[in-house]
Amino acid sequence: MSRWLIAIFVLILLSGCSSMMSSATRGMAENLNTAIMNQNDLETVRQGAPAYLIMIDSFIEGAPNDIDLLVAGSGLYGAYSGAFVNDPERAQRLSDKALQYAHHALCVKRPKLCSINKLPFKEFDPAVQKIQQSDLVVVYPWSVALAGWIQARTDDWNAIADIPRVKAIMQRVIEIDPEHDEGGAQLYLGVLNALMPPAMGGKPELAREHFEQAIQLSEGQNLMAKTLYAQYYARMTFNQELHDQLLNEVLESPADVPGRTLINTLAQEKARTLLAESPDFF
Repeated sequence: MSRWLIAIFVLILLSGCSSMMSSATRGMAENLNTAIMNQNDLETVRQGAPAYLIMIDSFIEGAPNDIDLLVAGSGLYGAYSGAFVNDPERAQRLSDKALQYAHHALCVKRPKLCSINKLPFKEFDPAVQKIQQSDLVVVYPWSVALAGWIQARTDDWNAIADIPRVKAIMQRVIEIDPEHDEGGAQLYLGVLNALMPPAMGGKPELAREHFEQAIQLSEGQNLMAKTLYAQYYARMTFNQELHDQLLNEVLESPADVPGRTLINTLAQEKARTLLAESPDFF
């Protein structure tokens, strides 16, 4: 093969290499994510997930503007720090990374929304109202990451002050698509409206409606919805009957559901703890 023909071949290969690698890594990331979500041994995930965190970091290093990889990386970092990390400083570092990846995906997809995190709330809310269906692929993961970032900083009032931002975005998500993420936004709104008692601005009955919507939209297969319903709403309203009923339903339900096995296993572990505490709490 002549030198000029070899040169052309190399240029073609290099020009397509980025998209080919991006497609390959996205497929690997999706497969690994599926494998993790279908895992029913929590210790395996607890010990094995850090290797995947480093792997997805390497994928993003090679394709720093790939929205799918950024969203996947944000989701993994957020889920791991929220479910498996007990050290506060480490949880904060990991939630930082989750939020950074989600925010970069937002900036790549919707540059006009890139500065939304810096807007004062009086300007933030009008900006949220401009969010459209096509934006949810990056806006929803960003709001989830922000919620996880706040969760890792519950003793920081500056972080707590961002809760209304999460609520505003989740509300916009369900206005656009009430079934988005099979009720994921409904579940977040359930928790957020039940964090505080009514005297401090909490809205327990609105929380109850969101929890029930989340359960309905997942067809009862997301056991975490019932666990959080018991933890946040039933405990706030001192409804032991509902509390114990929900938790027993979680423990009696099959955890092995494609795409939900890990979160259902976590929900059952949490349900056992909450149920054991029930006599003392009530």
